[in-house]
Amino acid sequence: MSEEKKQEEEKDPSTGSGSGDEKSVGVPAKFKNIVEAVEKLTVMELADLVKVLEVKFGVSAQAPVAIAGAAPAAGGEDGAEEQSSFNVELAEAGSSKIAVIKVVREITQKGLKDAKDIVDAAPKVIKEGASKEEAEELKKKLEEAGAKVNLK
Repeated sequence: MSEEKKQEEEKDPSTGSGSGDEKSVGVPAKFKNIVEAVEKLTVMELADLVKVLEVKFGVSAQAPVAIAGAAPAAGGEDGAEEQSSFNVELAEAGSSKIAVIKVVREITQKGLKDAKDIVDAAPKVIKEGASKEEAEELKKKLEEAGAKVNLK
């Protein structure tokens, strides 16, 4: 551990791995103000903040496992009902990463950097709640660009 880091931990125990009763998490200096502000929020305010961030960045705070676990229950007991809503997941960019970024950019209507970040984060859901026809069309476009796609 560097000498600077040791000195920083001595000054502020919340950034180190203290041995107090509570679990200590190392908080980088650039996030310290944000973490302090979040700590002061009530549970309801924090829930509202999560909703705002989900809408702002087009993401979901739900764990993918929870989504996958809920899908079989929607199919009914006998599984005869056909799925009508699909999530289009970019499983892998493949060898033509630039072409895939262009298609993701077209699909999501996001900027170049955001589209690149999505492709780099694969596997990543890029479209939620798409109809069967739309999901198939998006899958076809992405696969033509060289990506591997899953419909869930």
